[in-house]
Amino acid sequence: MELLGRIAYEFSLIQPYIPTYLHLLVSALFPIYTGAHASLSRPSSAAKPPKRKRDADEDEDERPAEKSQRMEGLSPSDAILYPLLTGCMLAGLYFLIKWLQDPAILNKILNWYLSVFGILSITRLLSDSVTTITSYAFPARYNDGGSVWEVKQKQKTAAAKTHVKTSVTAPAHRSSPLPGLLSQLPLPRSITKGLWALRGLLTQPVWEMEAYMRGLMDTKVAIGVQGLYSFLFAIAAVLYFNLVDKPWWLTNLLGFSFSYSALQLMSPTTFWTGTLVLTSLFFYDIYFVFFTPLMITVATKLDIPVKLLFPRPLGADEDPAKKAMSMLGLGDIVLPGIMIGLALRFDLYLYYLKKQRLTKQVSPEVPEVGLTKEKTQASKDDTKSDVPDSAKAIVKAIYTSATGGWGERFWLGQKHSACTEGGSFPKTYFHASVTGYIIGMFCTLGVMHVFQHGQPALLYLVPGVLFSLWGTALLRGDLKTMWEYTEAEEEETEKSKSEKQAAEKKVAKEENKETKDDMKAAAQDEAKAPQTKGTARESDKKAKAAAKRRLFHFSISLPKVTTPEPSAKVDQSKRRKEAHASSEEWVDIKGPSRPSSSSSSKSVDTYVRRSSDPAEAEPAEKRRKLA
Repeated sequence: MELLGRIAYEFSLIQPYIPTYLHLLVSALFPIYTGAHASLSRPSSAAKPPKRKRDADEDEDERPAEKSQRMEGLSPSDAILYPLLTGCMLAGLYFLIKWLQDPAILNKILNWYLSVFGILSITRLLSDSVTTITSYAFPARYNDGGSVWEVKQKQKTAAAKTHVKTSVTAPAHRSSPLPGLLSQLPLPRSITKGLWALRGLLTQPVWEMEAYMRGLMDTKVAIGVQGLYSFLFAIAAVLYFNLVDKPWWLTNLLGFSFSYSALQLMSPTTFWTGTLVLTSLFFYDIYFVFFTPLMITVATKLDIPVKLLFPRPLGADEDPAKKAMSMLGLGDIVLPGIMIGLALRFDLYLYYLKKQRLTKQVSPEVPEVGLTKEKTQASKDDTKSDVPDSAKAIVKAIYTSATGGWGERFWLGQKHSACTEGGSFPKTYFHASVTGYIIGMFCTLGVMHVFQHGQPALLYLVPGVLFSLWGTALLRGDLKTMWEYTEAEEEETEKSKSEKQAAEKKVAKEENKETKDDMKAAAQDEAKAPQTKGTARESDKKAKAAAKRRLFHFSISLPKVTTPEPSAKVDQSKRRKEAHASSEEWVDIKGPSRPSSSSSSKSVDTYVRRSSDPAEAEPAEKRRKLA
């Protein structure tokens, strides 16, 4: 009874803080979950999807392209460099605060410095959020009545891709852009037209941004209306934060954005590298929180968006005029988050690894190919045969994008989402690491509440995440696979680096030589050819030479609009009007009908131009006789 009374008393003390602690936990998990899923890309165990040409009537949003992004990988040396660099920076900020007495100037400098990253991060977070919400309201595909419907924005119709055999013939097209049962609502024509316009505004790209920096970046991104408004909102939010006020919710928005972007840009590369880095930061956090005043002083004195703030009830000895806040550093989210994101990508790697098959190696030059239905059956037959493994090749399953498409997966259901949108895959290690993170966070909050003192969160989060990951691998027998898993594109030794540098220098010399040759050829053509001819060729050469010389390029333009090819048949009346408007005369000659493979035969209409020029009279007469 005494124990139960003690538990009831402690619960009564912690009860007012429960909403604050739940708010903190959800806020920490939000950027980790979203950032980890946004960082998914094609693993090495999957084959590249084949390039397909987009049809003329196909919208940009109907076949979303896989986003290729380059993540900054960590190395084992970072396990030593990170604690040293962050410790030096922390000590520098601490002594600067003590010297300035009032850190207002330092806050302004750091806030404006972080504003650039804040604008880009908020734009990315809001744009992706609006795109996700739009996919629920206006999905590109949905399932209704057992049929998969594809929404065509240009045709403003939804067509049934797969049909279910029923006794009643159902219509194969719908005029509403809404999914599921909502598409069968009898809406007025004006409302339906407005919904189509809204869908096109939210899903179709408006501009194309191209950014190039030699050796560092070469990207081309389609920008829609949601991206533009997100960018404008980000500028307004950053200006309000720096010039007007710094409310806790705006600080958290910047913190969410920083964490969301960082989880898509940073990777531990391997599990053992991530373990080394987290272990070194584990001891770093303990030392600077328990044995020095640096961490607490810098975190409380600097009012910059590198932390999350949460309103909490006032303590007994706190000033009622001030608003009490609990805080969580972004490092306690990003550092364990990169390991959780690695665990999710490892789950995707295992998913495609289990889908690999062995087949007879037809050509040793092409040991890996995509996996289709026919090849899958062939590979199954080959695995049953007595062909040795050395004579077999690995057949990888073709990768389907696992990012985005949340609304499509929701409306398609479990039956169709797996084959259409990349589907859900087993997330064993992701769920294990998230569970370890939640347990570590509960331990942090409990100890902080009992001792009424700030706690180094990594003291509890690092063991929770690492033990859950390696323990799960031990129980499932995946220790070797986890240890050997890497996201590095290529292992570069000193020799390979020198060879790569030599190859780059050779390519640069060849490019400079080609540029000079192109410029000389362009100058010679310009001197020989008349000014009225060859302008297109000269401009192409100049543009090509300029492209090879450029170091940096940035442009925003309207997307290219594909126009259908003109029909081969021209209206007879139109041709007659054109002939009448010109000085030429057209003669209509109907030739005899020719036999064809079909039952019906068509006459052949031929037009012959009659010109007053005697030089052209003879060829025209020959064409008339042939016709």
